Amino acid sequence: MRYLDLYNTFKNVTVFTLNEIKNIDNNFYRPRLNEWQNKGYIKKITRGFYLFPENIRGEETLFEVANRIYSPSYISCETALAYHGMIPEGSYQMTSVTTLKSYLFQTPVGSFRYRSILPRLFFGYEPVRTNGNIYKIATPEKAVLDMLYYHPELKQTEAIEGMRFSEEKIKKLLAGEKFREYSKRFNDKTFSDRIVVLKEYIKHA
Repeated sequence: MRYLDLYNTFKNVTVFTLNEIKNIDNNFYRPRLNEWQNKGYIKKITRGFYLFPENIRGEETLFEVANRIYSPSYISCETALAYHGMIPEGSYQMTSVTTLKSYLFQTPVGSFRYRSILPRLFFGYEPVRTNGNIYKIATPEKAVLDMLYYHPELKQTEAIEGMRFSEEKIKKLLAGEKFREYSKRFNDKTFSDRIVVLKEYIKHA
C-alpha cells in the first residue's frame, strides 16, 4: 500500500487502526507506518491507532479520539461540564467514563483519562455530531453525578466552591426531573448524601 492509497481510504476518518489497514491490505508492511510518521504524514495516538495531523480540528476531534482508543467510553466529569457551560473551563486532561478498568493515555495529541464505572451506571450520555465528528458525551445531569461519584471530597462546601458551577445552570439542573431520575439509579446512601450537600450548598449560594 502506498501512502496515497492510505490517505484516500481514510482521509474522511478521524481515527484509523492498524487492523483496519490490514483488512484492506493483508500484506501491509508495518514499518511503513514508522516511515510515514517520521515524515509527518500520520500521527500515532497510541498503540494501533493513528490519524492524519490535518484532521485534528479542535476539541470535538479529541472527543472522538477519546471514544475510539478506549471503548466503550463517553466524555464526562470536568470535560463534559465545561463543554455544557456548567463550569468555566475544563482540565488539560480529557476525562471519560468506561466499564473497563481505569486507565491513563499520554499521547502526542493529548492526555486521556478513563474512570471505571459499574456497567449498570454506564448511562446518561448522548451521541453528538459536529464539524464532521461524532462522539458520545455525558448529559449535564450525568456529568454532575459522575463528578460526585468519583470525588467524595465534594461533600465539603470548599470543594463545591472550587468547582465554580454556573449558579443559574446548576440550580435549574438540580431541580430537573432528569437529575432526580438519574440520581435514583445510583441507589447508594453515601452517594445520596453528597447530592444532598450539593443541593443545600446551591440552594443557599
